[in-house]
Amino acid sequence: MFAKAFRVKSNTVIKGSDRRRLRADVSAAFPSLSAEDLNELIPNKEELNIVKIYAHKGDAVILYVLHKNPIFFLLEKQLFPTVYTLWRYPTMLPAFVTWPPVLQKLTGGADLMLPGVVVTADGLPEVQQGDCCAVTLVMNRAPVAVGTAAVSSAEMRKSGMKGRGVNILHTYMDQLLHSSPVETSCQNMQKLRLDEHEVVKEEEPVEDKEGEDTNKEEDSRSPQEQMDELLLQCFLHALKTKVKKSQLPLLTSNFLRHHMVPCCPKGKYLEIKKSSYKKLSKFLQCMQKDHSLIQVKELSKGVESIVDVDWRNPVLCSFSVPEDFEPEIKSEEGSGASEVLYQPPEITPLYGVTARLEPLFQDAHKKLMSGIFFFFFKCIIESALMTSSLLFFISYVIINPTLCDCLLEKSEYQEVEKLKWDELFSRTLIRMQACHEVLIPGQPPLVKKGQMEPIDITVASRGSNKKVTIIKNLEAFGLDPAVVADTLQHQVQASCVLQDSPGAKNRVLVQIQGNQVQQVGKLLLDRYKIPRKYVQGLDKAPKPGKKK
Repeated sequence: MFAKAFRVKSNTVIKGSDRRRLRADVSAAFPSLSAEDLNELIPNKEELNIVKIYAHKGDAVILYVLHKNPIFFLLEKQLFPTVYTLWRYPTMLPAFVTWPPVLQKLTGGADLMLPGVVVTADGLPEVQQGDCCAVTLVMNRAPVAVGTAAVSSAEMRKSGMKGRGVNILHTYMDQLLHSSPVETSCQNMQKLRLDEHEVVKEEEPVEDKEGEDTNKEEDSRSPQEQMDELLLQCFLHALKTKVKKSQLPLLTSNFLRHHMVPCCPKGKYLEIKKSSYKKLSKFLQCMQKDHSLIQVKELSKGVESIVDVDWRNPVLCSFSVPEDFEPEIKSEEGSGASEVLYQPPEITPLYGVTARLEPLFQDAHKKLMSGIFFFFFKCIIESALMTSSLLFFISYVIINPTLCDCLLEKSEYQEVEKLKWDELFSRTLIRMQACHEVLIPGQPPLVKKGQMEPIDITVASRGSNKKVTIIKNLEAFGLDPAVVADTLQHQVQASCVLQDSPGAKNRVLVQIQGNQVQQVGKLLLDRYKIPRKYVQGLDKAPKPGKKK
């Protein structure tokens, strides 16, 4: 409802009688609130406004705003708390739990579908159709959305958890909170995703809005045995349907990334470290020695390639592609190489908890996180519940011993008594370890320390004033250097070769004749959709009117 900007009709200070009526309505609608809670939410002598608005679809809504923070809204005579209010009183409403990736769909205007609901050990909350309810994320009880139950809890169970669960009215980061101080602090951060790193790819897959069931069936075999079988299946599948004789010799790293991974069934990930082989080289050696399926050689120091495949091997001949396998869409015509449709990786900045900040995040049981504003807010609230020495206010926090040790310098111990939210967050970020997660479609997420290294484009001189363009670090973005080289060679009609990248094991660089920075930039930015901030060296393109 508030995904888009709304129109304000009027904004007036609340009258004494209306204030008393609001307090009574809130007490009746949310009986879990104590008298003390009501006095804090709706104080007698503090600024409280009634704002009448029209949502972008024309719905008439009344907002109750305390100190410029919306605390409740009234829609069709039903009272709802805002997410901001629920952060302070998270048990005010019955809450449905969902996976962190679902939040993006909710903020985009989608409703919460029942297949995306996580049923906890306590079961579903008991609600009737039309009841006000909240939505939280796995391992984080702070609500992120408010809405009404589409059906009763009994109907949800009866339907087998299919169909619509919660009609979403208001979410974290929507226009309703746009002007509040807490939201302003949010927007000063980078792109914030409220996902919990450790549950994004390790738990059950999220089901889509239409309710498509993507849950995995239970398997009595050990995870290692399952991964061994998946590895062999993808290996045989790739040899039988992907690899051609004309492509040999083929780098083993490229064989895994661009041939085996696309053969992985939907919803599964190839993780060699979880198999009994632990390394790709050991697995390929087994396929060579025990089954005589392939021949692997080290054509250059430290770089192995598949040089031969026995397509008449009985093991390969007897293999059949699973009937339920969904083939990858082929790339654009004229690419000059066998390549699945490339999708750029999803790169997420993460923040590692350092030793100094561990007391603040000690209940988190994690070392990495993204979208830390929401999580940090949660930690502050929980700290306030555990110690009476920390007082929570709308705009600032009074420093308790934990915050003092984590965020203040020794010279500030006696001087700083409170901090605004913005400064609290900036001090926290400075003391955290920068990391990043790379999620390449079809592969498990990869977490590394530091910032993501960009694709590097350089121009070097060779011989008598001849120039070559060198491209490095394509593999980090899931790009096959052989495919990129072949594509560029067809586009610019120039000689293009692959060379071992100095100081980088199993990495190769692309070298193409002439200053081709402009063409390389177009390929990476326009075709492969790599974000510009991850492409370095575009300024080395030849200036107009000058020779290459």
